[in-house]
Amino acid sequence: MLSRAARPALKAGAAASVRPLTPNAANYATLREIEQRLKSIRNIEKITKTMKIVASTKLTKAQKAMTESRSYGETSNTVFDQAETKAIEEGGKKTLFIVCSSDKGLCGGVHSGLSKATRRLLAEKPDADLVVIGEKSKSQLSRSNGKNIVLSFAGIGKDIPTFTDAQAIADQVSLLPTDYGDVQIIYNKFINAQSYEATPIEAFSEEAITNSPNFAAFEIDDGVLANLREYALANSLYWALAEGHACEISARRNAMDNASKNAGDMINKFQILFNRTRQAVITGELVEIITGAAASEDQ
Repeated sequence: MLSRAARPALKAGAAASVRPLTPNAANYATLREIEQRLKSIRNIEKITKTMKIVASTKLTKAQKAMTESRSYGETSNTVFDQAETKAIEEGGKKTLFIVCSSDKGLCGGVHSGLSKATRRLLAEKPDADLVVIGEKSKSQLSRSNGKNIVLSFAGIGKDIPTFTDAQAIADQVSLLPTDYGDVQIIYNKFINAQSYEATPIEAFSEEAITNSPNFAAFEIDDGVLANLREYALANSLYWALAEGHACEISARRNAMDNASKNAGDMINKFQILFNRTRQAVITGELVEIITGAAASEDQ
């Protein structure tokens, strides 16, 4: 039973804050919405944590493949360094840029960094042609430099790239009708598990190889020069694809780690909001019960 001294205060409070049941219904709806949002965020957190674990598992294999692929590219570069091979920048011949990305997302700025680096190079050589590997960079570059794209590839990078993939791409690039004086491969260079950098490497044309000052020291017949050029291009592509794949896996792991942390912070905030809202609803119901009891006693 309520004391007679408390009844006037309750009556005054009831008169000042009389409200219909609609706000209560709104509070319950808000609680349900918060609870549903919490459930959704927890599901997202589970997905991002799982993707992080998968990326961490794949990263070891990707780094191993990257280390093995470097021997291919570095061997070709050693030959060209000793031959003092240089790209042909004169003679009115066009430049070809080969962009090595992939079809998958959720990996931070891996693909957008490649696209930005490519746009900077195209700003210096606007008439250059593009060969794009991967749907992500293709969709980004198509909006700004679609007229430069002469060839594109999809389905590369679903798993660890192989030399067979690189060789198939090199075959198609070699069949392009234009005689390019300069060929550059743009890829993500793996610096460490936290950082990478869009870097171009040279893939020399037949004319550039022939005009090398020390090329005669290797005693290569002219009949196999085209095969040498295509093989060197495949080596460089394999190197670029494998290293770019390792950068992508590493970036995806970091992105999923950050997403999981952000989801955890959101869960904490919504949990606090849910508890406060629930407490406010309970307090409001108690006030209504007490007010109703007091009003019944006065009748």
